[in-house]
Amino acid sequence: MKMRLHHAILVLFVFIISCTSENLDEDTTSIVTAENNVQLEEALLELVNEHRVNLGINNLEFSEVAYKYANSHNDYMIAKGSLSHDNFSSRASNINSEEEVEMVAENVAKDYNTAQQAFQGWYTSSNHKKTMEGDFTHTAVSVKEDENGNYYFTQLFYKK
Repeated sequence: MKMRLHHAILVLFVFIISCTSENLDEDTTSIVTAENNVQLEEALLELVNEHRVNLGINNLEFSEVAYKYANSHNDYMIAKGSLSHDNFSSRASNINSEEEVEMVAENVAKDYNTAQQAFQGWYTSSNHKKTMEGDFTHTAVSVKEDENGNYYFTQLFYKK
């Protein structure tokens, strides 16, 4: 009886996969893109923290709240089709309403293909570098890709 049940489940599973292979390919592409974005986010956060530690500055803690608003801002920039700090004061206020922070800052970037390139772009810009090296305690990096394969980066920083 157990063997028949396993066989029936296996047949059903194979049938489902064979009937939906086209959709699985699309889902796999979305998953791969999401995994690549997460890898870019983690790598960029690691580069920023390594830079800070090398300067004797504290490591930044990951913040879900900052991540939520960084994601939202990337969605906005993608919809607009350009890089911006539009509505920054609103993001800062929203973060403050959830975390009670002293200050908030952000770095944005576009069209870099690697975390190293994005970090280097921020590092060579005095304002972005100042933000990366600022007196903050928490951060989050969001990386999203538009339909043309262009990456958008938003890193939000705050101090509790």
